[in-house]
Amino acid sequence: MGETTMITSSVIPLAQRAVRTHPTLLGMATAASGFIRQMAIKPFAPRLRRRELALRESLPSIHAVRNQLFKEKGQGEIPTIVIGGFVPDATEAVEFQRELFRRHGSVYYVNFSRTGFSAPLFFAQLADLIEELNRKGQKPIIFSVSFGCSLVARFFREGHDASLAVRGVTMTSPVLCTDDLVRPEQDKRGGVRMLESNLRRILRADASRGDELKHQIERARRCFKALFEAGAENRVLSSRHLSIRKKIIGVLESTSCVGGYERVLALRDAPPATGAIFGGPALLLLAEEEDQLLVPSSPTLAALRDAESRLRLFPRGKVWTVTSPVSGDAVAHASLIFHQHCYNPFIEAWYDRLATPLRLAVV
Repeated sequence: MGETTMITSSVIPLAQRAVRTHPTLLGMATAASGFIRQMAIKPFAPRLRRRELALRESLPSIHAVRNQLFKEKGQGEIPTIVIGGFVPDATEAVEFQRELFRRHGSVYYVNFSRTGFSAPLFFAQLADLIEELNRKGQKPIIFSVSFGCSLVARFFREGHDASLAVRGVTMTSPVLCTDDLVRPEQDKRGGVRMLESNLRRILRADASRGDELKHQIERARRCFKALFEAGAENRVLSSRHLSIRKKIIGVLESTSCVGGYERVLALRDAPPATGAIFGGPALLLLAEEEDQLLVPSSPTLAALRDAESRLRLFPRGKVWTVTSPVSGDAVAHASLIFHQHCYNPFIEAWYDRLATPLRLAVV
């Protein structure tokens, strides 16, 4: 038995190195990784979609803005609903947290429409999904990332039915309003960041001039690609990383100008947070290099770093700054893909704590 273990432990690293260094093997491993994820994550629709269907007459084209829902079966009774950021899709954003989530329950993913975006429809779809889970006797955890956090915050303020039960909320690198990413024109302390510059141009663009909007959205696509490549720089990427990279590029290339523009407008329409957002258990994870993406005047960062303001927003919230133990490899904004080993201990401990009352009830 010990000899077999020694052989296995020596062969696996050799096989991994062979895959990483051989283009054909790497391509096969990347494709296999994507195929396995596709097999596990299935399209999903609640049996009753009364809120979504009620919006059919008020939206010009509900099909253009309907978000895609997916389900991955888990083992426990605490489901997770994942809301991603601008990119990648929710199904890819938590690739390295999926196993953790599945230990507690099924995972539901909300992937934004490629061809448009409607905040009211997003709220309706999320509420219908929560209601479906509540009918099963389950209270979900909503796990949101970056831009997705602003949607979740607005959901609880604007589109939340008080009869719906949510066990807890996790916000990773929350961006709750445009002011978190774009400063007033006259404020340029420390220079204008790449993403800030792109968002300013998009917000100033004349939507009636298709060529101008297309040009600005194309700049934003290059910006998001550059942000991902910066995170991947000087790293040995596994087949799972490369599969995610392929999906990210696919999302960026397939999202229409209107789809990208309407997501930016949804963030613009979210006011800076002042009153309570969620009164239940909340975990807020800030990256140690959050200031590299969020602007110095970010109202969300200021509020979460001030104990009194934080309690107003999240009376039962815990804020943790996620740091890396490796010198020169600081945790960047929403770096769940490249720094999962830094994020996952916080997430796992929090899930275990929320699951404790259920375990005691079973006993």
